[in-house]
Order: sequence, then C-alpha cells, then structure tokens
Amino acid sequence: MTDTDDNTLLLIGDVARRTGLSVSAIRYYSDEGLVAPTAETDAGHRLYDLDAVARFEYVRTLRDLDAGLARIRESLEGTSSLSDILAAHLEVLEGRAALLQEQRAVLRALIRNRGELERARVLRRLATMSDTDRQRLIDDFWESIAAGLPNGIPDHASALRPHLPVDPTAEQLDAWITLSELLENEQFRAQTREYMLETYGSDVGREMSKPEVQDFITSTGGDLMAKLMAAREAGLPSGDPAVTALADEFVRQTAAPSGATVDDDLRTRLADRYRDIAPLTEEALDHDGYRATHSHYLELTALINGQPHPDAALTEVLDGSGSDEEQGVGPWLAAAIMGTVERG
Repeated sequence: MTDTDDNTLLLIGDVARRTGLSVSAIRYYSDEGLVAPTAETDAGHRLYDLDAVARFEYVRTLRDLDAGLARIRESLEGTSSLSDILAAHLEVLEGRAALLQEQRAVLRALIRNRGELERARVLRRLATMSDTDRQRLIDDFWESIAAGLPNGIPDHASALRPHLPVDPTAEQLDAWITLSELLENEQFRAQTREYMLETYGSDVGREMSKPEVQDFITSTGGDLMAKLMAAREAGLPSGDPAVTALADEFVRQTAAPSGATVDDDLRTRLADRYRDIAPLTEEALDHDGYRATHSHYLELTALINGQPHPDAALTEVLDGSGSDEEQGVGPWLAAAIMGTVERG
C-alpha cells in the first residue's frame, strides 16, 4: 500500500482482500478494460485508488447476480466518478433487496398454505403487480359485489384503499399477497356481497345509503363531527355554549337531507340515538359477517398502509373516559344535543 497526493493507492492483493475478488479476477477485469489501474510501482505492480475499489465491488455484485461481461461493461459506461459508481451500486442492491422481500413473502405464503409450484407462480405475480394492476384488482372486486347494492355504497366501502409502499416491509408485502388472494377468491366475494346486502337491505341501511345522507356524512356532517370531537378532546363539557352551538348546527344539518322538521322531538330522538351509539357500534363491529369480510379487508389494508385498523380508533373514541354520566362520546354528544332542547 502506498500514498500519492493524499490518495490511498492499493496493491492488487489489498484490493482482493477488500473486495472479495481473487487476484486473478482483478487482473482479468483490468485486462478487459473494466477497471484500469490507477498507477504502477517502479517494479511494474498495479496500484488502484478507492474509486477503482468501488468499481471492483460493483463488478462483484453484478457477477453475484450472474451478469455477463457485456452487461457489466454496459453498466459501467458513463459511471466515471465515485458518486456515479456508488449510486449505481446502491440501485442494484436495492433492487436485489426488493426481490428478496418478494421471494420471502411468497415463501411465507406457500408455507402457510402448503402451496405448490403453480401456486408459487400465482403468488409471485401478486407480489410483483404494478400499482395500476393493484388498483384495478380492487376496483374489480368492489364492482363484482355492487349488484343489488344502493348506488354509491361500494364507493364508500372501498374508500380506504391499500397502497403498497415503494419499499414495503416483509409484513406489508405478505399482507398484500393475502389481501389480493382474498380479492380474487369467489367465496370471499360472495360473503362480502351477502354481508353488504344484509346491512344495506334493512330500513336503517336503506336510509343511510341515500346519496344525500352519504354526502352529509362525508362533507358537512363529517366536518361538524370533527369539530365536536375536537371540543370533547379539549375537555369542554357537553353544556359549554360553544359545544351546544355546534350540536345545534349538527342537528339542523342532520335534518336537512331528509327535510325533517327541526324541533324538540327530533332533538330528543337524535339524543337517544347517540346515547345508544356505543353498544350499537360494538354490536355492528362484532357481527360475524363484518369481521369475516369488510373488517378483514380493512385490517389488511391498514397493515399495508402502515396505519391502525379504523375500528380501533372508532372503539377508542366510543369508549372514551369521563364522568359516570357522560362516559364515552355517545352520551357526551347526546347531552350536548339535549342542551339544544333546553334552548329551544
């Protein structure tokens, strides 16, 4: 090893130890013009600087991936600086890491389901789908169960969509494979459609599925509810004038889609509804059909997106904490609505 102009120069044996290549391989790649020596000693021994070492390490990675000499030469063209080499090397390694993650997820799924060769091909296809293909699979799933459902319901049900990250974890990739298998499974499609038809075939379901009601939930109603929840989280009691004003506006906006008269009877009925919202929601979340279909879809989607299950946040809000009289968001909101009755 020697030093010239503050640049470290290595003998061929030192390069071999650093890169894991044999001395003969280093001579071969040099003779082929892939990595030229930086200098020579007076005795004619080749010397290589750190840029050359980086090129040799890149060559070794490509050879480990079974790249031929022509492919290696092509990859090295135009990569004259150290930063170019490092960037190209990183790109190859990241691609290799992504492939290994895909293969690990496929093997996991095969072990879990005792799959065979044909199943391995299917799982590999699912793992390597483009984002466009993934979204098309989701669209096809919800379109397949839309028949007989009120207009717009599949759109609302599929609002939370999986978006596999560019660099997913093994768990996210495994969740995507599981979800995509379900989306292509005819039995799962039939079960989901049966649950949706049962849910939106009831009187309450038909009322909730009306476009004007859904629009209210996702627009004005959602905004007002968010403001009410923010007030509650800030510790404001249900009788606070600001809370009561929000509750009054919430009642009026709730009545608007159906044209209902805003009176004390409506306020009382709404208060009763929200007072019972926790047990009703708990019953809905524990429904066997929901847990086996839409909840399972949401669970896997949340895992893929790196988010908690939406039901977890809903349950936390509904359970809440506070006085015995106003424990949970339902009783708190009911008390706020009843406060508007006292004003009316």
